[in-house]
Amino acid sequence: MNSRRDFLKNLALASAGVALAPSLESFAVAKKDWFDISLAEWSLHKTLFKGDLNNLDFPVIAAKKYGIYGVEYVNQFFKDKANDNNYLTELNMRAKDNGVRNVLIMVDGEGNLGDEDETKRKQAVQNHYKWISAANFLGCHAIRVNAAGKGTPDEVSKRVVESLTALSDIGKKAGISIIVENHGGISSHGDWLAKTLKAVGSKYCGSLPDLGNFYEYDRYQGVTDLMPYAHGVSAKTHDFDANGNEIQIDYERMLKIVKKAKFKGYVGIEYEGSKLSEEEGIFATKKLLERLRPLI
Repeated sequence: MNSRRDFLKNLALASAGVALAPSLESFAVAKKDWFDISLAEWSLHKTLFKGDLNNLDFPVIAAKKYGIYGVEYVNQFFKDKANDNNYLTELNMRAKDNGVRNVLIMVDGEGNLGDEDETKRKQAVQNHYKWISAANFLGCHAIRVNAAGKGTPDEVSKRVVESLTALSDIGKKAGISIIVENHGGISSHGDWLAKTLKAVGSKYCGSLPDLGNFYEYDRYQGVTDLMPYAHGVSAKTHDFDANGNEIQIDYERMLKIVKKAKFKGYVGIEYEGSKLSEEEGIFATKKLLERLRPLI
């Protein structure tokens, strides 16, 4: 497949820019905490959509305003820049200059990995190649993808397994994991997603449990299902009570589940509330995580 060969060729070229990315050694500090806090760019989606913030300044704001030194990008805020090495180099430098680690890229809008149409499904897989390359260039450890499609749960799972297997094979070559979020539909059933990831059976394919994206499925069971495959955790928040606790999610209970799974990595703040401003919501979530982290 020409697109696959072209991708691997471009990946080799992009890898030449990895030296510009923040390396793991750059962040080699004595770690006392069992998880690090990162900031998901979606927490600032209103500000970004209004044009009051752009993607290049996201790592700068994360560090200087919020005191957070890990960032999770959302591809729609630099949709046309996945293959732009000049842009990615500038993004790398802004992160590095502020001591920020580029953690992952959340990828949306590139087609359904469980699409019924085989041609569309294969195109969706190919559409993700450029984001694997961009993540490699930026020094990220993963891209977050979605498991969506129409059909019975078993039918969708079979197609998603095929797509994730193909992406994980490419991800392995790039040193990038393909991680799936419970992001609505059948993917928000923890048992279904865990079974699907088990069927892929690759250490380069895992989960990004979102603590809030469960609907008819019990959220605590869902996180328990997904933690054995977790390459990160998304700390979704909406509203807080007078004591600073999230009112919909028992965060102490959730973090105990996360720690019991022997998780070590980034827990990403993803504030989606409306009662607090984005700034206030980010700080409230950070305060909650920092308060509970040493107690769990």
